[in-house]
Parts: sequence; C-alpha cells; structure tokens
Amino acid sequence: MIADDHPAVVAGIRHSILSEGIEIVGEAHNSTEIVALLKEIECDVLVTDYAMPGGEFGDGLALFAFLTRNYPSLKIITVTMMDNPGVLRSLCNSGVQCVLNKADDVSHLVPAIHVAHSGGRYFSPKVNAAIGRGGDEKAGDAGDKPRANKKVDLSKRELEVIRLYLSGMKVMEIADYMHRSAKTVSAQKVKAMQKIGAASDVELLQYAFETGLLSSSESAADGLSDEA
Repeated sequence: MIADDHPAVVAGIRHSILSEGIEIVGEAHNSTEIVALLKEIECDVLVTDYAMPGGEFGDGLALFAFLTRNYPSLKIITVTMMDNPGVLRSLCNSGVQCVLNKADDVSHLVPAIHVAHSGGRYFSPKVNAAIGRGGDEKAGDAGDKPRANKKVDLSKRELEVIRLYLSGMKVMEIADYMHRSAKTVSAQKVKAMQKIGAASDVELLQYAFETGLLSSSESAADGLSDEA
C-alpha cells in the first residue's frame, strides 16, 4: 500500500514499484484512508509519508504507534524529508522497519520493500548520515529535560506548529503549509517552547514523548486551548 497526501508523490512511487512487478493493493492520502483500507484488504508492506496532517489517526509517530498495536504483522516503510537526529532515532525505535529520505535516490525504494517484507531493516544514506551526525545527543538523556507532569496549555495553533516541526518540517515549510507568515510561525514555536520549558529541540522532543504528544492523536488533543 502507498500513502502520501501529495498525489504526484503517490504516482511516482506507484511507477517505481509497478516497474519491478510489486503488487499495489491500495493507495491512501491520510491515516483515515490507510486504516479503512487495512480493514478491507490484506497488506504486507505500507510505504507512507511521515507527515500527513488531517487524518483521524494522526500521522508520524502517532500513526505508526497505532498501526503497530492494531496491525502487528504490517511492515512499515516511511519516506520523509526530516533530518532531525532525535526524531529519526525515535522513529527507528518505533517499530518502523525502513526509513528513506526523499532526497535519496528512488532506487532505494524497491530494495527497502523487499527487506521490510522479509523482516529486515533498511535506512537510506541520508538517514544514516543524519543519525550519525547527532553524536551523543539522545532524546532520553537525563538532566535538564522538561517535566512531563507540568500542566501546559497550548493553543491549537501552537500545538500544530510544534507537531509539524517535530515531524521534520522547517519553519518556512510550516508557514507555507498553514498559510501564515514565517514570523508568526516562529513566534508560536518560541511561545510553545517557553510554555513547555524546553530550551532545545531535544528537550521539546523529550517532552512530546513523555506527555504522549506524539504517541496518540487523543493525547495531542488534550490540554490545548481554542485560541490562535
């Protein structure tokens, strides 16, 4: 199965897969469609984008956690532009079999599908490079991490900015996606981090995991206000 919220990307992946004789059992554009298809058909491998906002079951780590719990035999390959070492490490430990960077050659896709189907793991060159350059930085490091039990009241806009940022999108990309100025998006990110008490992206990621911000779509909806 192929899943991406951009039809052109789906078409490109479809062409690469079909040319190698691999059967495509379905195509989806968000998590709602993915789950609907999985309820109706048997699927061995899911090739999906990391960031697909708007679906009932979330996207990124939230979606992968849901799929791993409810469809344990499904092999997951995620294709992404993210290069945040902390997020990538967490992704590699989340039950996802293969992680491919969209900037890497498309020739990595078919081998990744075969490896995932056989139960192995595959990371494209830029993913390996991003993880490697992260040094000793870990999302789980102790010390000056934010307190998970701290009550934080994020607005819907702040939560969406943080969620998209942790999915690997840059401020300018988030601004384009949300049809807002980069200055506004940057200010919302800074304000959210101040509320959380996160002084770095690693601390922000730590908080997100400890509070369930990235582990379930329900958790993401908790503790946020209606203000922009």
